Amino acid sequence: MVIVYFSGTGNSAYLAKLFARQMECECYSIEEAIDFEAVFQKQDIIAICYPIYGSCVPKIMRDFAAKHRSLLEQKKLIIFCSQMMFSGDGAKAFARLVPQSHVIYAEHFNMPNNISNFSLFPITEKERVRKKAKADAKMQRVCSNIKNGKVFLRGWSLGSQWLGYVQNKFWPDVERKQASSFCADESCTGCGLCVKKCPAQNLVLQEKRPVQLNQCMLCYRCVNLCPQKAATVMLPAKVKTQYKGVEG
Repeated sequence: MVIVYFSGTGNSAYLAKLFARQMECECYSIEEAIDFEAVFQKQDIIAICYPIYGSCVPKIMRDFAAKHRSLLEQKKLIIFCSQMMFSGDGAKAFARLVPQSHVIYAEHFNMPNNISNFSLFPITEKERVRKKAKADAKMQRVCSNIKNGKVFLRGWSLGSQWLGYVQNKFWPDVERKQASSFCADESCTGCGLCVKKCPAQNLVLQEKRPVQLNQCMLCYRCVNLCPQKAATVMLPAKVKTQYKGVEG
């Protein structure tokens, strides 16, 4: 098998690499410049890992699924999604993108908050330690289940799908409206790190200032990487504490 992932700020990358170590399989970010068609053709099982946004799959992962749909639908799939609290049917959201696929396992992992400019959900060390420990333990159970042939589908129940619908019916509009929400304040030094690291290729550097191309997908990578804490997306509030990943 192989696991592929998208990770905005490190949570899904952590889960994917943890899974790869325990299952002794290859692990790739979908941002890597490799021939995924060739990789997938060699495997019987493909594991997918991504963060869930408003109970929706991030656009970069939706595009990846569309590009490789024909191959994904021929394979057995394992689907993991990382979420801050709950997503309802976050894992099934990917399955809907490849409707003819055969999903053999699906699970949700509660991971630390990365929305660093929203005071209602502060970035705390206590949350990071607690959720990392729970994720580690859950992944160990998941890998044991998969090795033993157990099938489990988190998010497939009617209740889960209803909870997902309550959130995902609004997200496409939010995603569309916030595609141009990136902002860098006066403390920006024009270092270009946000331009280099943006997975959506939403930013270009002009006269030492990042200029957006109106295709932000709200992954919060730039917000949490900016050395000056100058970047914001979606919410204009100044960042006080950045999220540096589940491993700190």
